[in-house]
Amino acid sequence: MSDSCLTLTINGESVRLNDISPTMTLLDYLRRIGQIGTKEGCGDGDCGACTVAIVAKGSKGQPHYQAMNSCLIPLGSVAGQEIITVEGVANGQLHPVQAAMVKMGGSQCGYCTPGFIMSLFAAYYDRTVDDVSVEGNLCRCTGYLAIRRAAQLIAQAKPQDQFTERLAQATLELNSICYITSNQQFYRSTRLSEVLDLLQHHPNATLVAGATDLGLELSHHRKHISVMVSLEAVEELNLLTDTSEFVEIGAAVPLSHIEDKLRGVFPSLDEMLHWFAARQVRNRATIGGNLGTASPIGDLPPVLLSLEAQVRIASATGERSVMIADFFKGYRQTDLQPGEVIVSVKISKHLTQGAIRRLSQSYKVGKRGTDDISIVAAAFVIDLDEHNRIVHARLAYGGVAATPVRAIAVEQGLLGQPWTIATIQQTKRDLKDGFTPLTDLRGSADYRKMLVANLFEKFFVEMGGATIHPLEVG
Repeated sequence: MSDSCLTLTINGESVRLNDISPTMTLLDYLRRIGQIGTKEGCGDGDCGACTVAIVAKGSKGQPHYQAMNSCLIPLGSVAGQEIITVEGVANGQLHPVQAAMVKMGGSQCGYCTPGFIMSLFAAYYDRTVDDVSVEGNLCRCTGYLAIRRAAQLIAQAKPQDQFTERLAQATLELNSICYITSNQQFYRSTRLSEVLDLLQHHPNATLVAGATDLGLELSHHRKHISVMVSLEAVEELNLLTDTSEFVEIGAAVPLSHIEDKLRGVFPSLDEMLHWFAARQVRNRATIGGNLGTASPIGDLPPVLLSLEAQVRIASATGERSVMIADFFKGYRQTDLQPGEVIVSVKISKHLTQGAIRRLSQSYKVGKRGTDDISIVAAAFVIDLDEHNRIVHARLAYGGVAATPVRAIAVEQGLLGQPWTIATIQQTKRDLKDGFTPLTDLRGSADYRKMLVANLFEKFFVEMGGATIHPLEVG
């Protein structure tokens, strides 16, 4: 049975949407109905001018206000949820966040200001106001010092107002949806079995969770989607298990939840999640989506390759597991077969046999820190025995081939070698010759080759090796 409309709540008012495209972005819809305080800047989720807050489930299961880029979110993905825009934060007088921006002179042209307000608004009620809370918001004229002062002014506040009361009364469970228009179908399931059944009937359906990648296509009207199946409410895909033996992360768990719940477990994952993207994107993006898109410059695949993760996959006929090294088959191609869904990613905590110490870290080189895609991403795992010799090596890279890739020949050459500067210098030469990356607008092939080698040297230095010359490939 299909739903005749999509429903959502905007600034406390319930809205019913009839015969409207479920893939229209939330930003487009808001501006269409006159909520023009939410601005369109880049349309790519980079500038933050379109930031709104949504009542969502936090990493501990609590209701909270979550900042997100409305330019990337299809309307179907927010059905049944409450959205707050900049028009809704004041209640007869300026909200404390707005008042702080005014007092500290945090706005000039004002185009970016609503986005800053909404990012700070979400952090205000989480009591996490800091620089990270506005890392996804760009300002081109005011300068960041005044905005930082505004944030500092409210950082220690203990809010108690209508918005905290709304959170206390919030309903977080998302219902199943079957919404059909004249030329589109949108489904949101809550059980994996429902998704697998849908894929039997709609083998070419587009799967979506956070929509941070697919949203780029929708935002720029480059893609018409006939059938979309949302995974974000599927119970089995939202589980996160952390035991003494392994960690298993559901494919639909938002990256910000992974960041909070697994902090300190895998250093390389911690580091890459920090640089993955801005908070608004991490609030929506998922580990399953990052793998499913199979981008050669995806940030998480190098980390998962270095940690030898397993991908758990389900279909109507059963489940299977595949090592992450066998998951990527070609440019934007994976081992997923029609009707299959990524369920989770499993990472072992065990050291290699004979090892007594593990060194692990990841690196992302881009032009704008958290707010850019990588030129080269790398993740390394080195296990050492009691004699400081290498018994296990995993060197993984993104941005240097058609798929995320490991330097397998180099890894094998490292086995049995001492963890010394001489070993590193030889390895750098091997790494530089081991890849044939492309030249594009972000960087030349030679620059990428240099990064491949120098990042491993940087890893050696940061793990306690001697200081050497990181800009030279020996």
